[in-house]
This record gives sequence, structure tokens and C-alpha cells, in this order.
Amino acid sequence: MAALVGVVGATGMLIAARKAIDSVARVPDVAANLSPSGSSIENFLLVGSDSRAGIDPNAPDVGATGTQADVSGNRSDTIMILRRDRSTGNASLLSIPRDLWVQVPGHVGKRRINSAFNDGPQVLVQTIQNELGIPIHHFVEIDFVGFKSLVDALGGVQICVDFATRDVSTGLNITEPGCHVLDGVQALAYARSRHYEEYRNDQWHEDPASDFGRTKRQQKFVNLALQTALDRIKVDPFAAGRLITAIGSSLRIDDELDPVAAAASLRSAVDAGIATYSLPVVGKTIGGNAVLLLTSGSDAVLAYFRGEGPAPAANA
Repeated sequence: MAALVGVVGATGMLIAARKAIDSVARVPDVAANLSPSGSSIENFLLVGSDSRAGIDPNAPDVGATGTQADVSGNRSDTIMILRRDRSTGNASLLSIPRDLWVQVPGHVGKRRINSAFNDGPQVLVQTIQNELGIPIHHFVEIDFVGFKSLVDALGGVQICVDFATRDVSTGLNITEPGCHVLDGVQALAYARSRHYEEYRNDQWHEDPASDFGRTKRQQKFVNLALQTALDRIKVDPFAAGRLITAIGSSLRIDDELDPVAAAASLRSAVDAGIATYSLPVVGKTIGGNAVLLLTSGSDAVLAYFRGEGPAPAANA
């Protein structure tokens, strides 16, 4: 998802990339809910949709993802905000947990934030701006098919692990410690893993951090995918157009976004590495729902992404 922003513009305004981007679907309904672009920061809402539309029922990972017939609706599997500082060019990435308990416009009572997307991108934008106070200037969405296609178009993304790892729910299966180039199927299984296990001391150990561990792995993957994309384009400038073409049918962006210009402005930030942040939260059961509530330390992170405060300590 986030790789779209870094995949073009690394070598200038490429004609191939521009032609590919012109064919990308726009989301006109979201524009009216976006914040005006007049502040010192620019925030991109990056959404990984759990839509199964277009998934091949014969695909090797269909058991882990399901097809459109198995899983209906359209919720956000991943929610991130990419913040660009207009004055310094630095960029930061904030992950918003799917189970954050919020008020969603149009509904009575609170619910998990990932359900907001089921009412449309504009409702998710409204929810984030109303509940977290973070201005959203642009919207980018990619689904499961697009994510896999992007990774495959990159030639895979290298992930290094200290132990053999697996997630029987998503199909992740890395049998040896070390560095491995994950294809689209395994990359999706890695990024979606909520029951991540490592083989240590002759037995499997599940990551006790659950969704918090998932967030860190997703942020790590985004940084690696962005750098892989830029490295690829530096060697082959016209790869940008091919990469966008590979995911074009699975991608949606707002009417106002110029991905080529955005990517060019983010190039130096990607090269330097993007600082990653998570919202401090605490688990609680409300009405039988296991949810997450903001806790101490969240104010500093929110102020930073609102453009109202200094950068707090980033994730290790």
C-alpha cells in the first residue's frame, strides 16, 4: 500500500509512470472530507483493504485469505498515516490499530475503527479526523490482490528473521533463520500475521505482543518495500510504470492526489528511512468486545501527526 507513494518519481517525472497513474481509479466521494492542504505537514491515509474481490479461488494462499464468496464486505485490514514535513522533507509513519474503540459517524455507540471503512473511505477519514484530530490530506487504498502483485513486481522483498517463523492462520512459513526474499503470497502472510510464531528451544512460541507485534512487522515491511522500490527504479527508471501497472486495478486514490509529485517530494525521506510510530493503547473488554483504548503517551504522538508538537521518540 504505502509503496505506491515511493514507487514513482525517484528519477523524475517519468512518462511511463504518468501513463500508468492516469488509469488508476479515483475515489471522488472522499475529497469533500479531506483537510485543506495549507498546513506545515501533509498526511496520507494509507489503507490496506481486506477486499477479496479478484482473488483467484485456485491461488496458493486462498485458504488463508478466503475469496469474495467466503468473506463479504470491505473493511480496513491495515490503517496507516504517512506524515510529510513540508519544511524538512522528513517523513514518519503511524499505525492505527484495527481494534481502536471510536465513535463512527452514522452509528449509535462506539465500535472498532476498522469497521468505519465498511461505510466507505469518506467515513474512515471522518472518523480519524474527528476522533484523533489528525488532518487527512490524501487517501490511498490497495487490496490483497494489489499488495501481492506489487511485491511480485518488485521481485520480492527481503525479510531477515532470527528463527524459523510461521502463522498457520495466514500461511506464513519461513523454515530457516536468516534473510529470505518473500514473494507476494508470503509477504501478505507476513504482513497480516496476528499469530506469529518463532521456533525456539525446540518448540513454537507465539508472539505475545499480538497486534502490537503485527504493527511493528508491517512498519518494517513498508520501509523495506519502499527502499526496494527506489533501488529498483534507480537501476531501471521505467520500472516505475510497470510497477504501477501491476497494481493499477487494485488501487484507489483521492481526486486531488498527484502520486508522481508526491513520490518526488518523499524521495529523500525514503532514502533516509521513515521514522515509525504506534499509538499507546490498553486493552479492555466493552460489551463483550475486546478493544483498545488510547492511554498515556498518545497525546504526544497525536500532537506530532496533527502538526502541533515535536517528534516524540520513534519505535525502536
